[in-house]
Amino acid sequence: MKFNPLKEKGIPLEKQVRTWHDIASRKYNKNDVDCYSRTRQILMNGIEVEAWNFKHNFARNTSHQDTSEFLAQTKRIEDAQQTTINWLAPCDQSVLETTLGYEQVAVDLTAWMAQNEPDKYVKETFDFGLLEDFDHLYRYAQWAYMIHGISPDNILQGNTDVMLGRPTQNHHNCNIIRLRKPYDKSKATPQTKVNILTLVAGEQQTHNYYGEHGFAYGSELLRETYAEIKDVEEEHVTMYESLIDPTESFYEKLLLHEFTEVCTYHNCYEDEENEKLKAIWEEFLAIEIDHLHTAAELFKKYEKRDPQEVIGEEVVHPCHFESQKEYVGKILNEQIDKRLGTDKDYLYVKDLPDDWASYEIQKTVGEDGSPSEVTIRVIAEQKERDIILASDELKNNVSKLMKKATQKDGMTEDTVTPEEYQEMSKHEFLMS
Repeated sequence: MKFNPLKEKGIPLEKQVRTWHDIASRKYNKNDVDCYSRTRQILMNGIEVEAWNFKHNFARNTSHQDTSEFLAQTKRIEDAQQTTINWLAPCDQSVLETTLGYEQVAVDLTAWMAQNEPDKYVKETFDFGLLEDFDHLYRYAQWAYMIHGISPDNILQGNTDVMLGRPTQNHHNCNIIRLRKPYDKSKATPQTKVNILTLVAGEQQTHNYYGEHGFAYGSELLRETYAEIKDVEEEHVTMYESLIDPTESFYEKLLLHEFTEVCTYHNCYEDEENEKLKAIWEEFLAIEIDHLHTAAELFKKYEKRDPQEVIGEEVVHPCHFESQKEYVGKILNEQIDKRLGTDKDYLYVKDLPDDWASYEIQKTVGEDGSPSEVTIRVIAEQKERDIILASDELKNNVSKLMKKATQKDGMTEDTVTPEEYQEMSKHEFLMS
């Protein structure tokens, strides 16, 4: 059924303030929550942080009193919504367990978007980032076992494969070549605009979580692994946000942020089976519909344009969660050797120039080794191999994939070689 949020009734702003008990009292049980309820909770936390940050930025750059008042009121509401969503995570869910949830968000969300993205260049960028987050999940999965003794499937529930992607040590780039070509705001679809804002919010939140919690463990190597992957998440935020047309006005961006919140809450509400969480998505959807109405009125007043020129007449769907194993496996086999080009394009390892800008960065940050590579060596020392949870076809292809992904330069001395992966594959990993 068509859902036009500009014609739907929301909760009036004056009724959106809630009690402390309502804001902070709800949480899920980590032992029986569906993995995709967890990913929705993680994503919507990031969506609210992005909304709150944007409104503070806008508030510092407007002289219009009615806009300032709207931002002042709704910043507080967004902040309370973020608290409710973030507080859904229970206190007995460890940092690494939550981290596996973050990476499941990144893998399955990006794969979904890539298959539902109408702009071919944006899709290519999504596919590129997908294989990097896929590798992050693989590295953290080893730590979840080594520190907490759990199988990654305690969190992933068999919906997302665990195996190497494009090696994390190769993700460190000159940030200038992370910059992509922005879409043209007059031509891009609402789907493209919402997809990008959603993914920016998710990656930004992942970066923030690793920055705020990655020091929580006593293992120096694990702390360094969080630092290494946090750096990549910064690159991802830079890459995805550069796809946004920089000529969009603040009022256009406000409209798109509110529309993105409506679309993602609507998506979560439609998909959620946990009744307690579904009620939250329904309530917050109604709140954001009201915010969108005011943003649309401000847009019409100051831009003299019809909001539907920007957001269309119905919601789009940026964040449906379901298993993406087949698609991820396809991209893994086709693009593990893909790298950022020098002209906002993409190259393959065999075509990288000798003066590729990222080589110098990789040599510098990897001078003392790559924590994400040492992670595999540490678990192999204990168990004779790494954890891989994937189809037999993918498992049997690990050595070949690693050989394909290996660069001629920029690799650390502790790189796990294709031959070592081949040797590890002879052993069975026994969870104990």
